[in-house]
Amino acid sequence: MMPFSPKQLKPSNARRPGLSREITIRLAGASFVPHLSGGLYWPEEQTLVVSDLHLEQGVSLARRGLHVPPFDTRTTLSELKNLLAETAAKRLVLLGDSFHAPDAHAGLDEESCIELRAVTSTVETIWICGNHDPDPPEGLGGEAVTELTLGPIVLRHIPSPVPHGCVEISGHLHPGASVVSRGRRTHAKCFVTDQRRLIMPAFGAYTGALSVSSRAYDGLFDEPEAQVFMLGRSAIHRLPLSRVR
Repeated sequence: MMPFSPKQLKPSNARRPGLSREITIRLAGASFVPHLSGGLYWPEEQTLVVSDLHLEQGVSLARRGLHVPPFDTRTTLSELKNLLAETAAKRLVLLGDSFHAPDAHAGLDEESCIELRAVTSTVETIWICGNHDPDPPEGLGGEAVTELTLGPIVLRHIPSPVPHGCVEISGHLHPGASVVSRGRRTHAKCFVTDQRRLIMPAFGAYTGALSVSSRAYDGLFDEPEAQVFMLGRSAIHRLPLSRVR
């Protein structure tokens, strides 16, 4: 997984460029709209899906002796609130690893707790359990489940066998892709999808990206059908998976 680069990360309320106006992702007859932040909006269901927030990752890193600016949780929550406002979503699905450690939610500062409760009291919030946070957060609102099925769409944390007639949306792998243009290699987070599943990029401020060339993705996609949607600075770029593998 590519390392994150905190640089001069600090809390910000500045909005990033928003939902794609040109690109949609089709799954099981439904249209999903990707966002430059790594979120995914399902207009028909008024549902926003985000994955791998890894809140309090900075705290976990500090415990291991890697001291970074302690603003990842506030930055990630600010991005999430902006995205909810932009989409006007009525439902929020968090695809697991919302917290970087099983006990991380217990260490949230009061301001972050207030922000999360404000979110869960405003929109229907579903916490899907991940491998980093197998137990649901306490006192933050919302409902915790191991996976969620909405029509033919199964939402879960780790990519798994897909039931017949269904399509999966998952996270966990933090997909990223690299392209070379004018002699310069660019690596970015991405969505990766085919007719059967879509794997979400990680939403967290400190989360890295595991190249879709990794063996971790072997067998997950029908390569002739698969595409990646790379997150650029101001646009989302659609490419065949074969080009970036």
